[in-house]
This record gives sequence, C-alpha cells and structure tokens, in this order.
Amino acid sequence: MASESREPWVSSPADDDAQVQRPLTLDTSVPHTARMYDYLLGGKDNFAVDRAAVEKVLAVMPDMPQSIRLSRLFLRRAVRYAAWRGITQFLDVGTGIPTAGNVHEVAQEMSPEARVAYVDHDPIVLTHARALLSDEEQGRVTIVLCDLREPETILANPEVREIIDFDRPVALMLVAVLHFIRDDEDPYGLVKRLCDGLAPGSMLMLTHATMDPDPETGHKASTGWANASSTMNMRTFDEIQRFFDGLEFVEPGLTGRWNPDDEPMEILEQSIKNIWGYGAVAVKPLTGPGEGAGR
Repeated sequence: MASESREPWVSSPADDDAQVQRPLTLDTSVPHTARMYDYLLGGKDNFAVDRAAVEKVLAVMPDMPQSIRLSRLFLRRAVRYAAWRGITQFLDVGTGIPTAGNVHEVAQEMSPEARVAYVDHDPIVLTHARALLSDEEQGRVTIVLCDLREPETILANPEVREIIDFDRPVALMLVAVLHFIRDDEDPYGLVKRLCDGLAPGSMLMLTHATMDPDPETGHKASTGWANASSTMNMRTFDEIQRFFDGLEFVEPGLTGRWNPDDEPMEILEQSIKNIWGYGAVAVKPLTGPGEGAGR
C-alpha cells in the first residue's frame, strides 16, 4: 500500500521552461474520487480515508464494484470498436489513475500507430500516468493537466495538439467522469463544446452512473461522495441520453451492457442484477442534421 508520507513530483506549468519541479502535497484527510475508483477496481493507490468512504457506499450499494468493472469493460470494447472503424486518435478526458487495459494499450494492440492524449485535472493522476509511460511511447502518448470544465483549453493544449490532429476523426472518451460534474457546471454544454471541436466522423464514448435501478438506494449511495474531492451526480437514462444530442448512436445504443460485437458474455456480466450505469458510443455525422447522414 502506498505510504501517506509519499511526495510525488509534478512539473509546475510556470516552471516548464526552467525544467523546475515542485513536490505535490497530498491531502489524505479528504476522500479523493480517483483514489476511491482505484480502490473499487482493486488497486493499491489509495489511502484509509478513501477506503472508508468507499465502504460507506458499499454498505448501501454492495454491487457497485461490478458496475465499475463493467465501465472498464466498456472502455476496452469501445476502443477496439473505434480502432476497427479506422480511428487511430483517442482523447481520454478524466482518465483517472492508470489501471490494467489502458486506452493506449488496447488501441495499439489493434493499430500500432494509434495516438492517445490523456487528460485529467488531478496532479496525482498525472504523476502516476507519466511514471508508466515508456520511452517507446513518447510521441504517441501524452498525459496533460487540464480540466473537463474548460473544453477550449483542452482542445488548444499544445501537448494534446502535438498528438491529436483535430482535422481528422478522433475518439473522445468521457468514461465515468461526467457524473462528477454538477448540473450548475453545465455538463451538457461542456460535452457539446468538446464535440464541436472534433472533425465529422469522430466518436463520443461515454459512461455515466445512474440510480435508475433503485432511486432511493442510489441517492443514499451518492452521499458517500458528499465529502470527497468531487460529488457524485447520478442521472437518469433520459438525462444521460441528452449528452448524445446531434450524434448518431452505434448499436446497441445507450445500455448498461454495451456489446456491439456480441462477444462472449463474461461471468461478471451474467451475474449482475443491478447495473448502476449506462454507456454508449455515437458518431459525429458527416453531414448536418436533416441532410441524410448515415452510419
């Protein structure tokens, strides 16, 4: 288990030219959403405060970890699907602490030339991700410190633009991140502004937590994030579907079990009773609305 005295290092944007680094101070008194997810996925990059917060959630919603793992399974399937459709550029916003089956690993298995830009607003995530990148991956993979709440900053970031050519189709990945954006932060507008910066033929890949299986249980579980670094904002099927306005769904559309290729169902999927989330992939049309855009 990681020690609470650990002091990872992160570059200061103001000091980049001088190659100066400053120590990153970890606040282990507040549950952190990325570390909570890490614990739910069986990782080791978390602290006692994170585990305690997760255990409160699990006391109400014991099947939450299965839905988290389904979201990771969605990520791998969606990346493979995009690569099969010929997309070789991936913009993963809100990537979280790296775990097995990261986007660049899956994408480059199918397309060795695939390029991936990871984006997260958390310096802790940045530190972990950069430590994992090999010399061979430099130039094809990058991780930058930006916030989903500032779409134009992401799209204009020099490191992102060095990896991603926005004149060509891009797979935009918003996996298990939008439920940490409050309604008053305009989540729908944020997604639209990101998609507006993408070329036609690009894809939006999105998963989002829901309380549809049992609203009372979902509401109680969401309070486990009340004192965390970001609050949990579960949304309904209809509310999540709105994120895809103006885009064309890839079959099977928005669902808790996104499996477009009917690949063999894992035991995990067969045994889940409640799925506390939905996922979908949609394509930005090659023509405008009402002009007969096809899939």
